[in-house]
Amino acid sequence: MLDEGAKNQVKEYFEKIQTDVSLQLKEGDHPSRGELISFLEEIVSLHPRLSLVHGNEKGSGVDFSVLKNGVSTGIVFSGVPGGHEFSSLVLAILQAGGNPLKLEEGMQKALRNIEEDLQFETYVSLDCHNCPEVVQALNSFALINPNIKNRMIDGALFPDQVKEKNIQGVPAVYLNGQRFLSGKAESSAIFDKLMEMFPPKQSSSGNIETIENKEVYDVTVIGGGPAGVTSAVYSARKGLKVLMIADRVGGQVRDTMGIENMISLPYTTGPELSNTLLSQLENHNISKKENVKVQKIEDGVVKKIVLNTGEVIQTKTVILSTGAKWRELNVPGEKENIGRGVAYCPHCDGPFFKGKDVAVVGGGNSGVEAALDLSGIVNSVTILEFGGKLNADQVLLNKVSESPNIRTVTSAQTTRIESDGDKVTALVYKDRNSEKEESLSLDGVFVQIGLVPNSSFVKDILEVNRSGEIVVDEKCRTNVEGIFACGDVTQTPYKQIIIAMGEGAKAAISAFEYLLHKN
Repeated sequence: MLDEGAKNQVKEYFEKIQTDVSLQLKEGDHPSRGELISFLEEIVSLHPRLSLVHGNEKGSGVDFSVLKNGVSTGIVFSGVPGGHEFSSLVLAILQAGGNPLKLEEGMQKALRNIEEDLQFETYVSLDCHNCPEVVQALNSFALINPNIKNRMIDGALFPDQVKEKNIQGVPAVYLNGQRFLSGKAESSAIFDKLMEMFPPKQSSSGNIETIENKEVYDVTVIGGGPAGVTSAVYSARKGLKVLMIADRVGGQVRDTMGIENMISLPYTTGPELSNTLLSQLENHNISKKENVKVQKIEDGVVKKIVLNTGEVIQTKTVILSTGAKWRELNVPGEKENIGRGVAYCPHCDGPFFKGKDVAVVGGGNSGVEAALDLSGIVNSVTILEFGGKLNADQVLLNKVSESPNIRTVTSAQTTRIESDGDKVTALVYKDRNSEKEESLSLDGVFVQIGLVPNSSFVKDILEVNRSGEIVVDEKCRTNVEGIFACGDVTQTPYKQIIIAMGEGAKAAISAFEYLLHKN
């Protein structure tokens, strides 16, 4: 199943294995069992410390566990983990084989303290590029705490379960049989949700214990998108002591499939560009803290950054490049039906609506691109635009006009999303010209109405505008001395990758000038 190039690459990864790892196949019958066995035999042949064993435990026929030195790690795969989930299997083997987890020690400590038994079930699509991040995060949690277990389930091989649970979007995560989360989520967000459910132990004073890092950085960049990476690289090249704190390198860009407007690159994808950014980071002397979130920043001559793990970072300057997240409609029926017909990622969730009728809310580039992507899968797509016309690039509008199953409704204000209790059945909108309410019978709604800046954690100390964007001057300076901001989290117009990179460079140079005059 693997070509020679892929085999050689995996072999190279597997050279890092330090202990015996077994893939234990459970009993059972399934049409894909033969394919799975062949696949696993091929995987274990790539390193002498890997083995395939047959267990006595009853399963679906395509279930296998990852064992370390004959002991279960709590990681189970139900399906043939190809596609995007191949990386999840390779990483699980490497980490079970002794490779370090990419989770901060503070996060690991908090996870180890969870005493409850947590059984996660993560339904995925092998075509979903957001799913591996969730699967890999939960697999890491399982390796840290034996009370935590995670089972990846390929929804395509278990259609009855998908139908029974009314899953219409992935990843769909269940915890002890109850829905835990739907859709894209970083490790830090999953960690925060678990900490809300199982709060960490408090100190004698009643506060969550914090650990102050004695190291003082010249520059701490918060955010790992194009603006943040550029800031970090530029700062490092100035000889400064740099730390980057990020949920993930690439940020929102990682979710973009096609990029055609990056000057010097005729075409690339979000994952490819993100990997390039990561390579550039690793080529410079930049410390990183990934998969963590900043809870607050305390101002001072030396500023303190408090993480969700309890760690406190000390730094002379801060560059905020936290970007933005998908904007929600905030109408009745939206949040209640996430994963049951309401979605934000057409690439991940589109296949669940094959042959069905869907709507895309938003007539900008993102909305029109989503409609075009979906048109090859679904029965029909209706684009709903609040304004009087679509605002996408002309090349995209030309493609829409050539697509027979895409129709457009302008001056449409979405007012609610209706469901039968299990799945979406209709979208209701108001015609802004006639004030008449209309109802569209459909199966899915894809929301593509822009972005919201990730600035909530600094609103108490920094000036933000009505949209929540951090206000900066021409040198990316905020209203607080020593704190700079760049990219989509600021009021700088035109949210484009290339503009974010330019602003990131500007912020780094401004921080360098600030430090130069302070010392």
